[in-house]
Amino acid sequence: MPATAREDTVISELSGVGEDAVRRGLVLASAGNLSARLDEERFVVTASATWLDRLTPGDFSVMHLDGRVLAGNPKPSSEWRLHQRAYQARPDAGYVMHLHPRHAVLLASIGAEIRLLTLDHAFYVGSIGITPFYPNGSEELADTAAAELAHHDCVVMQHHGCTVVGDSVEMTFRRALNLEDAARVTALALQLGDTDTRFPEEHRPEHA
Repeated sequence: MPATAREDTVISELSGVGEDAVRRGLVLASAGNLSARLDEERFVVTASATWLDRLTPGDFSVMHLDGRVLAGNPKPSSEWRLHQRAYQARPDAGYVMHLHPRHAVLLASIGAEIRLLTLDHAFYVGSIGITPFYPNGSEELADTAAAELAHHDCVVMQHHGCTVVGDSVEMTFRRALNLEDAARVTALALQLGDTDTRFPEEHRPEHA
């Protein structure tokens, strides 16, 4: 079945994000996975064992929200359930990005709060959900992340990675970037001995 114009567009968008995410150190080798909603019933997701900075149109699977592979690569990412559950929990989400930002994962894994310290952190991230570790590709991982995504746009899974949702590819990636920046700045603040500073609540913008 030939790809639709929408499929071509989102595959191009996600391929660009994948290359940028690897260049920025948000994911290594064949870790991480990206997806986009095609319509109310279908989404496209990166395939198993793909490197996000080397994506080609053949590295994507078109899936139904019921879990069936409909077209494209016959072997979707082992984390396809994470994307499936995210779309089910968030009908407003057009994109899901699962990355491995080291500072965010580090702070979540040691039980340290990721603080929002700048205007951009407050605007793009808004709030952060945290989940315990579950094995890659497991139902538990997908279900617990989706439960947090019902209330947050950014979720960090301890000892694993993050999942971020948004209504556009640009907004979703900005959230991922600002999540890791918030974690990096929080780590620096902790090194400086600060444990309390946060963006002023009275100046907090409406979350994007």
